[in-house]
Amino acid sequence: MDGGSPMQISTPNEDPVPRVLQDAIGVNLAVDVDGAPEHLQQGLQQIIGSHNVAYFAQTSSAQAEHVWSVQFEHTEDVASGTFDVRSVTGQVPQITVRYNRTIDAFRALGQVLTAARAAEVAALTNPSALQTPDFTISESAQFETLALMIDCSRNGVLNVNSVRAMLRNMALMGYTMLQLYTEDTYKVEGEPFFGYLRGGYTHDELRAIDDYAFAMGIEVVACIQTLGHLGQMLQWPRYAGLRDTNEVILSRAPETYAFLEKLIKAASAPLRSKRIHIGMDEAYGVGEGRFRGLYGQVEGTAIFVEHLGRVHAICAQLGLRAMIWSDMLFCLAAKNNALYAYYDQSNNPAEALSRVEGIPRDIDLVFWDYYHTQPEIYARKIQQHKDLGCNSPWMAGGAWTWSRLWCHVPFSFESNRASLIAAKSQPGRVASFMLTIWGDEGNECDFFSALPVMLYVANHAHTDKSEIDAVFMENAFAAVCGGSLGDWMAASGVDELPQPNEARAQMPSNMSKWLLWEDPMLSFMSPQYAGLALDEHYAGTASRLLDCALAPNTRYPLNRLLRMPGLLARVLSLKCNLRDRLARPYKAGDRTALLQVAETRLRPLIEAQRELWLYHRARWMRIYKPFGWETLELRYGGLAARLHTMYDRIVAYALCLPCSALRKSRAVGVAAGVSRHPALLPGRSRLPSLTVPFDSAGDVSGPSMSADAGSGLSMGEVPAWLPSITSADSSDDPAAMSMGLGWPVTACTSSLPACTIPACGPLQSHADTSAPAPLPVLTALPATSDTDNVTTINALGVRELGGEGDFWLQPAPLLPPELDPQDSFPRDIGCLGEEDMGTVIDSIPELEEDLLCIYENSYTSLLLDYGRVTAPSRLG
Repeated sequence: MDGGSPMQISTPNEDPVPRVLQDAIGVNLAVDVDGAPEHLQQGLQQIIGSHNVAYFAQTSSAQAEHVWSVQFEHTEDVASGTFDVRSVTGQVPQITVRYNRTIDAFRALGQVLTAARAAEVAALTNPSALQTPDFTISESAQFETLALMIDCSRNGVLNVNSVRAMLRNMALMGYTMLQLYTEDTYKVEGEPFFGYLRGGYTHDELRAIDDYAFAMGIEVVACIQTLGHLGQMLQWPRYAGLRDTNEVILSRAPETYAFLEKLIKAASAPLRSKRIHIGMDEAYGVGEGRFRGLYGQVEGTAIFVEHLGRVHAICAQLGLRAMIWSDMLFCLAAKNNALYAYYDQSNNPAEALSRVEGIPRDIDLVFWDYYHTQPEIYARKIQQHKDLGCNSPWMAGGAWTWSRLWCHVPFSFESNRASLIAAKSQPGRVASFMLTIWGDEGNECDFFSALPVMLYVANHAHTDKSEIDAVFMENAFAAVCGGSLGDWMAASGVDELPQPNEARAQMPSNMSKWLLWEDPMLSFMSPQYAGLALDEHYAGTASRLLDCALAPNTRYPLNRLLRMPGLLARVLSLKCNLRDRLARPYKAGDRTALLQVAETRLRPLIEAQRELWLYHRARWMRIYKPFGWETLELRYGGLAARLHTMYDRIVAYALCLPCSALRKSRAVGVAAGVSRHPALLPGRSRLPSLTVPFDSAGDVSGPSMSADAGSGLSMGEVPAWLPSITSADSSDDPAAMSMGLGWPVTACTSSLPACTIPACGPLQSHADTSAPAPLPVLTALPATSDTDNVTTINALGVRELGGEGDFWLQPAPLLPPELDPQDSFPRDIGCLGEEDMGTVIDSIPELEEDLLCIYENSYTSLLLDYGRVTAPSRLG
């Protein structure tokens, strides 16, 4: 990018070109928490104890060679919204932060982290950059309020820990306000159907969030709806009397305002703030439903302004200053509900409002526009808001997280750049800017994928320049968030078509969403990407992202989250053009080629889709409340069913067999091989549905699957690495028993001792199927934890987790206490049952998604080699 950095780091002889750093952190910050002003201490402890901990001397697992001491000084000599940072060289370099507002101290700490990262880069050519840092940092906030709004109403309700993680990022970036958008996802006393089964926040949860934010100088403001977007509530018969339309509450009715007063009190009571966002956007059809039958036909603007006045009066009575989204003022005036009416430069609602009693003067209007990339468009619309009597409207931009599975970072940069330039420049300058993170269409997106956009907006909001230096952004994202900006930008490739010359539209593509959920047999999207090399595009994207996500990396711990777009890209690389690949041999009558496509692309697609589903589920349970996942799981389930049906019909056609015969053949084949069927879980099924017979010597007999196979149609030889199986109770008659095997297993080469994994399921007598299941067999473990010659194919089929990975996970049977072989385990190996999972996840949070995925899918205990776990990170 062109332009200067929003802060200047003057490191002698710095060469910005080489940026290849070792994995280890080169400098630790020793923050003087006890010596800091009292109002900072709790917030500093929250940051140091839980955020990108490798950079802090108190929490880093490996002490860096260089240490910088950081001190804070609160002073009125520094203007509100500004700070300055100075370094003094010495045996231990001293960094002093002088600030006024609490949030400015934390923004300054984020900039010190960035300076440390920049010094590490400079040290590649100038080793003294770390030992004798020489820099000054000075910034001024361009807005009185820099807010982040997070959608918690479209299925995904961030759990409290995730909100805290967001708040830590916000503090280091300099955000002053958090709004959690809650249509019906907060508890209201005496209203059990308000937010029923939606995972709403309790009073105590909101209070805990407010306390956590307050310690870092962040204001938490209630953000609710008081007119439209109330369909989740209005669907219940309990609220039929409050219904105008399916989405809009009934204006003018006295009972409506009594109810809205309860909502406003419930949402604002747990919070310190005396501000509240009362919504009122996209209230399409206001006055067109039951209102018309009760009160006759009234012009829409008049209804809106009357309703706004009454809700404003409730807020004023409670001592709250309200803000609303401004779009309905423009759409009602134009008598057009489309976004075009809102953004039409010629549409000014001042004339329509002149015919009714005006909007209250102390209502703040929030102008939202996430689409345009020219600053002048935003500037003209800001002026129209001022013409309505709102002298200082808010400007709201968006991180493109809605209707997609990963944030579209490049377009978010473009659109927010334009709105920020307009918002901080005369004559359109405003005092408040808000970044929104929406979750429309099921909230499929991981909201933490918006972190680069959050950082970009925050950096823009602390400089008067129109551009942000690219190297500065790269260093800041690595130091503050813990990720590689280039890799995170590449993740947007899941929605970027390989058309470099294509003109940028006003909306970025969400190609990945349509490709993922479209019917694989009908494939109606195929004509849209005909002639594009999507296979290669998505395969390359998947390879890069999965390499980044699965590689152990202390410097970029946040890169582990790139596994989600990496798995998505892998699915799309197999799914795009699938119908065309099948149609060609079908039309040519080439059944052999048809079967080959089914086996080499469709079957791997089924497995890749399963892995994506399992990881997405684990990630959801990590960051959101469980409510709402059912919507996405139905989509995954429907896709899986269609893929299986597609595979069955194609294989049956290729083999000239009816599907019924194919199903029978498959059942026989799977019963003779290794399976991943969940019925093998002890306690979930009386009988293992899939079994492997073995002879009296304990060896596996009969045909089995090959190591890379997953279908019952494969009848290959028994893999050489498959361990022998012995009964836990020698008194049992092996010839009369069968054992369920969990697939996949840990495969060891002949250079290692005989080892691993036996059954996930219990031994079960063929003769007496009603008898209780005997105990599962014991596990023989490798004599060494050296996994150089071990390939781990876990329950997700993620081979990268073993061997060169940063940890080693291996299925093991659930054993009763009397048979638990922990005493015979190698040193540093522990057996993890379900009751232990929480403890492990708390101590190694960056492994949570993997632990939950593998544990939930393998239906076994887990073995975790602690010696191969990297430094913990708790970035979210």
